Amino acid sequence: MKLKHNIIYLTVTALSIISCGKQEKVTENADVKTEQSGKGHDEDPQTIASLTEDQMKSVGVALGKVEMKELTSTIKANGLLSVPNSNKATITSLYGGIIKTINIQVGSIVKKGQVIATIANPEYIQLQEDYLTTNSRITYAEQEYRRQRELFDNDAGAKKNLQSADAELKTLRTKRASLLKQLQMMGISPGKVSNGNMKSGLVITSPISGTISSITAQIGSYVDISSPVATVIDNGSIHLDLQVFEKDLPKMRVGQIVHFKLTNNPETEYDARIYSIGSSFENESKTISMHCEVIGNKSGLIDGMNITGIVSLDKSTTPAVPTEAIVEADGKYYVFIQTDKKAEEEHDEQGKPHPKTLNFEKIEVIKGTSDMGYTAITPVGNIPDRAKIVVKGAFFVNAKLVNSGEHEH
Repeated sequence: MKLKHNIIYLTVTALSIISCGKQEKVTENADVKTEQSGKGHDEDPQTIASLTEDQMKSVGVALGKVEMKELTSTIKANGLLSVPNSNKATITSLYGGIIKTINIQVGSIVKKGQVIATIANPEYIQLQEDYLTTNSRITYAEQEYRRQRELFDNDAGAKKNLQSADAELKTLRTKRASLLKQLQMMGISPGKVSNGNMKSGLVITSPISGTISSITAQIGSYVDISSPVATVIDNGSIHLDLQVFEKDLPKMRVGQIVHFKLTNNPETEYDARIYSIGSSFENESKTISMHCEVIGNKSGLIDGMNITGIVSLDKSTTPAVPTEAIVEADGKYYVFIQTDKKAEEEHDEQGKPHPKTLNFEKIEVIKGTSDMGYTAITPVGNIPDRAKIVVKGAFFVNAKLVNSGEHEH
């Protein structure tokens, strides 16, 4: 029994020793992992990307340098297209009547004097009858005046009869002149008015050339001189009212070019030129109106459309790089410069070093004016005077950098 008891004691002791050994090993391994993990958090974010010559060729990475470029600075502003009141017209009838025909639709292009509608009224016939009657009475009055003049000249007639005949003739001639004007305004030729040729309808014509923007009358409705039938706008004289904030006012001047796009159609670009600068604030917006003449293409522009414009200011010489050399990440902008700094050495699957690589460091910059494919930059970090910069393929270099950072973690 004593021998058996000793064997059990030795077995328990051995297991305890083995267990302690394993526990120390696990603890040691945990400490190593913790240390390695902590090392990753203490390091700065990866800023060096390494590319082989083959990689650069395959994606078209090209190098250049920061250049001094004469770029045109710009101001962005919103605005509204409008047509001067002198190029808008409300089409009305000079006389009341019932609409018989309408010859236009919204969007129709009309010429000055073109018939857009016809109206009818029995009073038109009465006016023509009055004109014919007055003409007949004038013929008789002229004969009576000549007769009284002859009698008076031969001392056979009273002077008052001559004066009465003269007054009657003048009254009738005045009335005929008035009726003549009315007929002409109605579009009726007085010389063509006869007992067998009287018009019961009149035409309504457009006072200006342009595009029909609205039609308010309809067939069968009654219109008078105060009733609009339609509205016509000459969009050929359309101009742009651009709203510029007070802080930008000193930069504005007459003659500056504005490139603008329609808010609902940003694909097409139009041009305008500032011809007048407002002298007061618009409402409560604290903006000043720049009146601009639209130049070149005007197709598709309609009174009342909202636009977004870019005003070209003076040119200035500034450090710049091709716009595609700038990449965006986390709301900031960067360029890549060639550097002698080393990234962590990478190995292939067999543990051998990669072929010879070029290293590129990511440098933060502040973007400025963009013009003609170049963008002005102000470096936040240091860019040596003769540094080579990635001017093509910067997006690929940035992607390579991001992927390298992910692999490390």
